[in-house]
Amino acid sequence: MKLQHSLGGLEGLGSVDFQKKVFVEQWEKRIFGIHAAMMGLSTHLKDSLPKYPIDQIPTTFKDIWTWADLRRGAEAMNPFDYFKLRYYEKWLGGISGFFVEKGYISQEELDEKTSFYLKEGNVDPTPLPQKVVPAIDDQVIKYLELGDSPKQDVDVTPKFSAGDAVVVKNMPVVDHTRLPGHLRGKPGIIDLVYEGCYAYFPGPSDGLGPAQPSYSVRFDPKDIWGEDLAEPGSTFYADLFELYLDAA
Repeated sequence: MKLQHSLGGLEGLGSVDFQKKVFVEQWEKRIFGIHAAMMGLSTHLKDSLPKYPIDQIPTTFKDIWTWADLRRGAEAMNPFDYFKLRYYEKWLGGISGFFVEKGYISQEELDEKTSFYLKEGNVDPTPLPQKVVPAIDDQVIKYLELGDSPKQDVDVTPKFSAGDAVVVKNMPVVDHTRLPGHLRGKPGIIDLVYEGCYAYFPGPSDGLGPAQPSYSVRFDPKDIWGEDLAEPGSTFYADLFELYLDAA
């Protein structure tokens, strides 16, 4: 993850405001629902487990949308904006930017709605139509019930075994990655080899796409944060894809 989305071990960040309410504003419920519907209609579901007949769903949404895409949008933000905005405000920016990029709405339409809400304030959203296309509703509900798994039936022998010493790579990253910044270049020990191989939809720019083994890696906190900041007797674990590891 980029710096602003992976702050492990950084000092001097100031006080942290813990938001205890799940949704602060009414519109946040809607953006959560939009995200859930997009995931339930994402075209990648034809290749996931379970396999959904997504090509038969009469929806105009014809793109891939996963947690990776949502995170990519947030992490692509200017770091100063990232820290100013609340959780679902980051979602709103990422999703609306995606809609403009893919042509579902125009930048002019987005600017017009933005101006309206800046002028009118936090008004209640316009009610959405209900059950217009039952097949779409059924697909989204089925996805919420069953989810999807990136586990794939491929025969790949894990490169490492439990007990092997490894070093986390320091890979160049353009946008979203599943490699925590505070672990880059750090030594660890393979604690567990997970069964099966997993892909990461849709595959970020660091090359993490094809299904591959993954591991639980054990770290000594002193190797991550130094002697003075490490809690005595503690151990740090992280689940990492094979792509991110080299033999020590």
